[in-house]
Amino acid sequence: MSNVELIVAALGAGATAGLTDTASLAVQDAYAGLKRVLRPWMHGEARQALEADETEPEVWDARIGQELISSGAAEEEEILAAARRLLAMAGLQTGGKYQVDASQAKGVQIGDGNTQTNNF
Repeated sequence: MSNVELIVAALGAGATAGLTDTASLAVQDAYAGLKRVLRPWMHGEARQALEADETEPEVWDARIGQELISSGAAEEEEILAAARRLLAMAGLQTGGKYQVDASQAKGVQIGDGNTQTNNF
């Protein structure tokens, strides 16, 4: 996941969580915090988009993705940390579901509900 994808996924998750009555105050605060650290980096249409509370990551990417890159915000550690924190609080993972080192393994399956027969 690129830095831009991470940030827009977090914005989408925060906006979506904010629409539900069950969203925790911590998630709402993390969303507000991410937007707060992004605000100085966003200008013009990207700044307006940041204030619009869009829920779809694809729309976030289209509206602010280029500004994240050109402003340098996508490389700012404070922003990336805020995005990771928001995704974690919203119950979303920033990586894959499994973290497996199968470099010396034989006959490995990774995933849910698999069946395997090995004859070595």
